[in-house]
Amino acid sequence: MAHVPAVSETENGREPESENESGPGPESGRESGSGSVAAARSPRTWAVIVAACAGQFLVVLDVSVVNVALPSMRADLGLSTIGLQWVLNAYSIAFAGFMLLGGRAADIFGRKRMFLAGLGVFTAASLAGGLAQEGWQLLAARGVQGLGAAVLAPATLTILTAAVPAGPARTRAIATWAAVGAGGGAAGGLVGGVLTDALSWRWVLLINVPAGALVLLAAVLWLTESRAKEARRRLDLPGAVLVTGGLAVVAYGIVQTEQAGWTAAATLVPLLGGLLLLAAFLLVEARTKQPLMPLGLFRVRAVSAANAGMMVTGSASFAMWFFMTVYAQNVLGYTPLQAGLALIPSSLSVVLGSKLAPLLMRRVGARHVAVLGALVGSAGFGWQSMMTADGTFLRTILGPGILMMAGAGLAMTPLAALATASAAPGEAGLVSGLVNTSRTMGGAIGLAVLSTVAAARTSHGTGPVALTEGYALAFRTGAGLLLAAAVLMFFWLPRRSDT
Repeated sequence: MAHVPAVSETENGREPESENESGPGPESGRESGSGSVAAARSPRTWAVIVAACAGQFLVVLDVSVVNVALPSMRADLGLSTIGLQWVLNAYSIAFAGFMLLGGRAADIFGRKRMFLAGLGVFTAASLAGGLAQEGWQLLAARGVQGLGAAVLAPATLTILTAAVPAGPARTRAIATWAAVGAGGGAAGGLVGGVLTDALSWRWVLLINVPAGALVLLAAVLWLTESRAKEARRRLDLPGAVLVTGGLAVVAYGIVQTEQAGWTAAATLVPLLGGLLLLAAFLLVEARTKQPLMPLGLFRVRAVSAANAGMMVTGSASFAMWFFMTVYAQNVLGYTPLQAGLALIPSSLSVVLGSKLAPLLMRRVGARHVAVLGALVGSAGFGWQSMMTADGTFLRTILGPGILMMAGAGLAMTPLAALATASAAPGEAGLVSGLVNTSRTMGGAIGLAVLSTVAAARTSHGTGPVALTEGYALAFRTGAGLLLAAAVLMFFWLPRRSDT
């Protein structure tokens, strides 16, 4: 899920945001004119882009890759129904909760250093999870995986923007990053189905070990260290604890809704507790001299509007993969592998949308492309909401899936670009972490809300017709969310967007 800088740093009269410790080179982003073009096209620069995109692919893939392996995990490790939920949520909560800290750490301690640290933790935790012999070992490994992903993900984007000079070349590079990230989430079902059917559930985690080792080697060889010139040398640990705890507790409360409902004490207590922690975080940030998140950042219109748009669009698009997968398996009778194969065209369309976005942005601007993406996605959700229990592949999976995911790709590229292009020199990593946090938390909230909507309509029915009615209502709700996102972005995103 990517971004395309609508207004470059140099156009805003800013200096490049990072200081390359190894001296000027293709990664420094300091060239101008023909030198910028040559730097953007150099093999080393593209090697940096490949390494950054590979890291992003791995962390996004692991959000969804375990879905089809859950039944096998349950049989092998004796996990309860709640335990199965936490195989997913331990990763997502740690990922979202530590993202802001990871972004700030990249600015302070160096993007390459944090990239290597995050990828190392992620890879080691994947090995531990794949070798787990008890359910608690798997859950602990998934939580540590999420921590590594939270450090790694913000660094991937700041490394990429530091490597490519501002302008069309950076726009294309960020679009590639967005497409790869979106493709990672889209490919989770297929990859998980293939590995589970051909090998075992353990390989949905163990596959990260050789992949992570290769990316680590590439990063050591190709990446050049950089950090924000004005970065402070201290982390705001009280703020980090409060925001991480607040997001984690809120996410826990959301997870409870599927079983307990929105009005139960098991849901309301953690939701209110999490909101109190987040309120305390805002109070600390307003008073500390070196805040983790300068609250003035949200006075930048592009940053606040783009993150709001990212959260709302992410809430619908993340849930789409879940509902499409369960519809294909629970109603149409697909195997996990067949369900993954059926969603390949949708996976390709999100990549196509992400790569098409920069071309459209040059003609109509980032704001209009983001709005267009939300409208295209909403049309796809509306089409999908007409699904039936005897639906066909062409009518109830292929057509609407392509529209939904093409819209997601079109929307997220300009949103990410607008947010990062407006970041101050010392806040690039923080804004990158905020973009990823908005997308991840939006997805968690959206899935919880839409699952509750579907369950309410189903009324505990397990037949194909009852399930289809519940899924259809969830897609209609998603269509409404995306229409709301289109209105929000049309009136709130900056009107001027040079690319």
